[in-house]
Amino acid sequence: MLPSSSAAPIRPIPPGWRGLVLELLLLVGLCSLIAVFLYALEPRALGAKFVYSMCIGGFCWVFIGLARRLLMLVVSTWRRRRLGASAPALHIGALGSIALAVPGVGLGLPAGLALADALTGFQSPSVWSVDTFSTRITLAVSLAGTVSMLGLMVGLERLAHSRAAAEAAERAAAENQLRLLQSQLEPHMLFNTLANLRVLIGLDPAQAQQMLDRLIGFLRATLSASRVPRHPLAVEFERVADYLSLMRFRMGPRLQVLLELPEPLRALQVPPLLLQPLVENAIRHGLEPQPGEVRLTVRARRDGDTLWLSVHDTGVGLGASPVQGGTHFGLEQVRERLRTLYGPAAGLSLEEAPPPERGTVARVRLPWVDVQPSA
Repeated sequence: MLPSSSAAPIRPIPPGWRGLVLELLLLVGLCSLIAVFLYALEPRALGAKFVYSMCIGGFCWVFIGLARRLLMLVVSTWRRRRLGASAPALHIGALGSIALAVPGVGLGLPAGLALADALTGFQSPSVWSVDTFSTRITLAVSLAGTVSMLGLMVGLERLAHSRAAAEAAERAAAENQLRLLQSQLEPHMLFNTLANLRVLIGLDPAQAQQMLDRLIGFLRATLSASRVPRHPLAVEFERVADYLSLMRFRMGPRLQVLLELPEPLRALQVPPLLLQPLVENAIRHGLEPQPGEVRLTVRARRDGDTLWLSVHDTGVGLGASPVQGGTHFGLEQVRERLRTLYGPAAGLSLEEAPPPERGTVARVRLPWVDVQPSA
């Protein structure tokens, strides 16, 4: 019984039950169409035809549905025990479902006829006696209706699977955005910057004011960038410039910075905070351990159908950094975001700088067609 308007609000049907309710509605609709079709062939006893159609269709649906769910449960459980908890559940396709139609009809048809006979008081001929027209029509319509129902069930199953995958992707994207924000507001960098700012206030108030302005701009931009899916490449370079300005306050004049962004590439749309993890990794693991003057170059260029973004540091090089215990989350997070957004068309590589240069180069590859600004 449905609650009245003054009662508690109706709770939404759980996802598993939602599919079951949709299947039941489709079953009732399909059986009603079959009853009308049989009545058109023989215009009498519409109510009895509806009873027979519902009983036969209901039993076929029960037997086939139970067989499908039992098979999926058994095989999925076996796969997860063998392949681990991360193994995906089994989804039976159209061919597997149709294979279950034969035993389903074989069990559902006689059971449905027996129940309909009991409800209507009629006496149906044996379902296996195919020498009568009514029996042949019953078998043909039962098979056609069952196959149609299976097609609808498979479609609903695929739709539910796609919806679940999309929801999982949305949750993963939200979690990645949160982890991205956490990684960019890295406590080590903030604490060091604030400590330097505290010292600088007493020594050079004007420079301390500049450093504080840069820090405010960096924090505001980081928070804003975490809320948008993409922004212009020029904005991405501005965020990198803010971050590097703070690093130059810390590292002094020994840090040389070069940002190269050609004018035709400034409006291209890229994921936010894509370059900063690479820049942060280059400074922490490449430049800070390297004594003397060091240089960081951030460059964007187009090569055919590919946009290349590179971060080159003249630091200690791959494998030579004394910094231990790093999780490299920033690099993995960039790779995961690229994989999610662009698939195999994008990627991140980390390699030694080619001679005569020294240090490390991080290169991001983006498909040109996917970074065009919207009209």
